[in-house]
Amino acid sequence: MATLNPISSLLLLLLLLLLLSSAIPTLASGFATTLDPSLMGLDLGKEKLSHFRFYWHDVMSGPHPSSVTVVPPPSNALATFFGLVNMIDNPLTLRPDPGSKLVGRAQGLYSSASQEEVGLLMIMNFAFVAGKYNGSGITVLGRNPVLQKVREMPVINGCGLFRFARGYARATTHTFDRKTGDAVVEYNVYVLHY
Repeated sequence: MATLNPISSLLLLLLLLLLLSSAIPTLASGFATTLDPSLMGLDLGKEKLSHFRFYWHDVMSGPHPSSVTVVPPPSNALATFFGLVNMIDNPLTLRPDPGSKLVGRAQGLYSSASQEEVGLLMIMNFAFVAGKYNGSGITVLGRNPVLQKVREMPVINGCGLFRFARGYARATTHTFDRKTGDAVVEYNVYVLHY
């Protein structure tokens, strides 16, 4: 049996690799294709900008809290409550009064993610229940340094009428009760959507 010299062996190996690689689909052709947006009812030239203003009620007190601590901060946590995780199902209303018209719910969680300031990681869906937006929602994921007067968080997507949404949410604390931990926050949300 004849032996191959090192250069011939390398060339044969490269040829085999080339033949095998052409038989394996690439990522672009293997599972992804370019779609015509009109097939999904999208007209990319008709994107809308919508502004929503509502009040987010974070209720930690009373018999029916809308915000509950699922992971308390460790006993050695600083004043920032680093490590805290709260699950929320907070009402969204038209006015600061909790008895005003309900337009949706903020469902998700927030956690204290900073050791240097009270900075929350917000992960929530604004699930709307009123008017033409009933059943649609907007997803917010971002940093909320709560002691700043105005905070801005990204809108990363949505569902229903807000498919392919993007934008930002501005939060301003309306009231905060240091004794109970209850808060009312005004949200102004700007969303580009189809």
